[in-house]
Amino acid sequence: MLSHRFRRNLGALWRDTRVLINKFRISLLLFVALICIGTLSLHYLYPDGLGAEGLDWVPALYHAITLVFFQCALDFPTAPELQILFFAIPPIGLAVVADGLLRFGTALFNRRQRKEAWQVAVASTYRDHTVVCGLGRVGYRVVNVLLSLGEEIVGIELDADCPFLEKIRQTKVPVLLGDARQREMLEQARVEQASAIVVCTENDLTNLAIALDAREINPEIKVVMRMFDEHLAEKVRCGFDIHTAFSTSALAAPVFAAAATRAQIDHSFYVDDLLMNVARTTISPGSALEGYTIAQVERRFDISVILYRGADTLDLHPSPDIALHAGDHLVVFASLEALADLQRMSGEQPSPARGKRDSPRRRWLKRLFSPRKSTE
Repeated sequence: MLSHRFRRNLGALWRDTRVLINKFRISLLLFVALICIGTLSLHYLYPDGLGAEGLDWVPALYHAITLVFFQCALDFPTAPELQILFFAIPPIGLAVVADGLLRFGTALFNRRQRKEAWQVAVASTYRDHTVVCGLGRVGYRVVNVLLSLGEEIVGIELDADCPFLEKIRQTKVPVLLGDARQREMLEQARVEQASAIVVCTENDLTNLAIALDAREINPEIKVVMRMFDEHLAEKVRCGFDIHTAFSTSALAAPVFAAAATRAQIDHSFYVDDLLMNVARTTISPGSALEGYTIAQVERRFDISVILYRGADTLDLHPSPDIALHAGDHLVVFASLEALADLQRMSGEQPSPARGKRDSPRRRWLKRLFSPRKSTE
């Protein structure tokens, strides 16, 4: 893991350095040309310019560099060519250094001030990663889940004031600031090398435009879209061959509906037209399920037990032969109808909010026949 991160940082450094060199190439070329002219002139013309043997190459290079910075230790030459050189090189060199080299050096060694450019450089080293477009509340949760699954991520966010940006960057995820609808942003996020893209901005048409651009850049990429309009999501699946377009309202509806029931439901989702739920249940004392095995419970209610917790046992893959006792906890995967039957047989009590209430007539009779308190 350490070597992988080291190679990635090394690749980002090399890429960022190349970008800087390209950005300041004119200043760098002028500086190199100035040094070359000074070195050649000192080697062939110094000290007198009359054909006598000049300085060796290394001393000539050294004195050419010092001449640029007004620090030359050589005696002033008598040859007119060298005199012009001694007068021209320092101011030209100063102008070149002040214009480009100082800014180049500052950018090269102080990358924190170039945070966004560094993020692009790091993103350029990613392969087989997931691109997440839109880092709001939903995008932030998507990033956290993907990180917990060991996936590598590159994020794109339009709003520089997004409250989740710094939290995501603290997890070492490179975040690019810009509009993901621009092809350049997708290319900087290395979509052509990505395995998947998750598009979860708050605009359906924006999400669709980003998804189509990503598919155009990388026809093999897996596209996951967030859409608010359920009908539009279905049309996108059918018309654009994007099989993972999810309607936010469709995903939220089963959670709200299941939460209104008495079952302790943690998650709900649709499989085609069937609402499936992940729920918890506890075997109460005297329950009809005491003595049942896991296999018998699964057959009886047509459910799947995905976790069993006993007095001193926690099993994510419970054996079918485990017998149930009072106080045991189960996490099951089932429909609402199956959960209702399971809860009824497990002996769980309905919530107090759903308990039996007195009718208005019964409450009136209670007040009528109840003894009155003395006011004395």
